[in-house]
Amino acid sequence: MNWETRITRLLGIKYPIIQGGLAYLAYSDLAAAVSNAGGLGQITAMSLKSPELLREEIYKTREKTDRPFGVNFAIGMYGKGYEEMVEVAVEENVPVISMTGGNPAPIFQLLEGTTIKKLVLVAAKRQAIKAEQLGADAIMVVGQEGGGHLGRDDVGTMVLVPQVVDSVSIPVIASGGIGDGRGWMAAHALGAEGIEMGTRFIATKECVHASREYIEALLQSSETDTTIIKRSIGAPARVLKNEFTEKILEIENKTPTYEALKDYISGEANKKFIYDGDNQNGFGWAGQVTGMIKDVPSVQELIERMVAQAEQIRVKWGH
Repeated sequence: MNWETRITRLLGIKYPIIQGGLAYLAYSDLAAAVSNAGGLGQITAMSLKSPELLREEIYKTREKTDRPFGVNFAIGMYGKGYEEMVEVAVEENVPVISMTGGNPAPIFQLLEGTTIKKLVLVAAKRQAIKAEQLGADAIMVVGQEGGGHLGRDDVGTMVLVPQVVDSVSIPVIASGGIGDGRGWMAAHALGAEGIEMGTRFIATKECVHASREYIEALLQSSETDTTIIKRSIGAPARVLKNEFTEKILEIENKTPTYEALKDYISGEANKKFIYDGDNQNGFGWAGQVTGMIKDVPSVQELIERMVAQAEQIRVKWGH
């Protein structure tokens, strides 16, 4: 079947499936595997400690795939210090840059005069309109089912995606709650021309940095086993429930300030669970789609399975 959309044409990929930025996890093994399977893999730039490490990761990805891939900049999490990282991505002429969690305008300025495609993740219609005005090539829109940082309005993917599609002229990529071919086809029905998946790609063989405990938690969790942290400081984000996230919520209830929370919500606390499996002192991002994750396939197997399921749906409904 033909899977061509404006997203596949824009990004030069076979299937309109994009792997999320996945802080501390999305490096060359995963990015190359997704790209080789026909989607768009991504490297997480701001989890790397220096511009040269990003350059190395780009080289490693190019050694493993000759297909397009992206570099993700989680600008909201760090606020500053991404300029040198962006310069490396420009020097290496990466095909795609995606931006999440902040104002993309400064990065857009750094990309002027390049052919790099610009994707912006938003969680509200107003953000999508602004991103298009600034010059985004496509919008990724995440509903409140998603893992990691979300919008403040608690609007689900099913409602948010068509609202954004009706508000912009550039192509829209749906994110949040998507983990199989059914979610993919649902996104197309809502008017999206592609999907982004984060949590589902963690439970794959090529997500080599994820601890056994983190993967096992994803496999054992139901759709009700996530919770929202950081809502009290205006930066809601979805995580797997564990003893440590209960501590975070207690602090938010008693002392809802960044100062009180900063050690608990840091990248170091995140890494303690996702790298070391330490339930007592760390947390892991996850969307509600965790309830659908029952195995750990290779990326190739996962995407082939999604395509087969999506094809069955298209045949059933006469598309």
